[in-house]
Amino acid sequence: MTRTQVGIVGGGPAGLMLSHLLSLNGIDSVVIDNRTRVEIENTIRAGILEADSARLLVDTGVSDRVLRDGHPHEGIDLRFGGESHRVDFRALVGESVWLYPQTDVFVDLADARARDGGDVRFGVSATSVDIDEPAIRFVDSDGVRQEVHCDLLVGADGSRSICRAEVPEVVRTHSFREYPFAWFGIITEAPRSAPELVYAHSPRGFALISQRTETHQRMYFQCDPSTDPASWSDDRIWEELQARVAGPDGFSLKEGPITEKTVLRFRSFVAEPMRHGNLLLAGDAAHTVPPTGAKGLNLALADVRVLAEVIERALLKNDSDALDEYGPRALDRVWKAQHFSYWMTTMLHALPGATDFDVRRQLGELRSVVGSEAGSRYLAEGYTGWPA
Repeated sequence: MTRTQVGIVGGGPAGLMLSHLLSLNGIDSVVIDNRTRVEIENTIRAGILEADSARLLVDTGVSDRVLRDGHPHEGIDLRFGGESHRVDFRALVGESVWLYPQTDVFVDLADARARDGGDVRFGVSATSVDIDEPAIRFVDSDGVRQEVHCDLLVGADGSRSICRAEVPEVVRTHSFREYPFAWFGIITEAPRSAPELVYAHSPRGFALISQRTETHQRMYFQCDPSTDPASWSDDRIWEELQARVAGPDGFSLKEGPITEKTVLRFRSFVAEPMRHGNLLLAGDAAHTVPPTGAKGLNLALADVRVLAEVIERALLKNDSDALDEYGPRALDRVWKAQHFSYWMTTMLHALPGATDFDVRRQLGELRSVVGSEAGSRYLAEGYTGWPA
């Protein structure tokens, strides 16, 4: 049996960052996760960090590796009608985003907790929680039954959260939207096709040309959610991607062997409230967004920044009302991000049953965004992240 101040279910970036921020204020925590550290490190996820997310890693002493190994991107290309139009974030809002894989964010945080003596337990099983007398019960990686009793319980355990289910049905609201398309994603051994990300609107459907490293790139194209990635040959994939970015300017993709194929479904979800008594939800346990606006990881980090602040006030300054602020403050950003992600998604993707009017309206919207400083600034503000 262990006693701590904050018990955190979920050892991904949200849970580890919260534990790190709490430790800076002298607040003890225990983090548990049913995955091993190796399993988490080998789960490939997207990697665009907002400006404040990158600063959070550096300024709080997690690591400065994002500055050394990450790649600052000062804009994106919106490509439609076969031509690219750059949205210059640096010129519009004075900020950049960082290309830095979520795997590296996790490694930095896990290393920082180990360096600082944090109590993080990976590879547990049979996890359950008690929110009335806050506790986490589980079997550790050595097969020993454990109980962690705490003042506050945080569910940062992802989209299949067991903690979220503890909020009684009579007080919870789950807002959900499933999109009628998915992304077919690949990783390819090839040099970069463009210096920054390319978001392409095409009569054949959306495509995103992203990056991983100098030698490995990640690309996506819109597909049916039921698509079996194994049924697509490499030649067919390249033919489809090239067709979606083709245009009179001659832009084409640099090809190479494809080492991974996946289909990523699109969902939006928000759980309210984000606090129920001694239980607080953060990250994907409370909300998910489509990947179009690169908001998922950044929302999780924004959540725990607020959460660490209100927990400090509640536990160290005896401000019992501080926890009431968490949900409203976090949800204000969550719903802005939901709108931004929905807007980017519906503006760029081929919509089922779309008429010629619908397609021409999308193109008009895209021209309005790139042809107006105000329109481009709105996109730049949302993409680089609203101030914390």
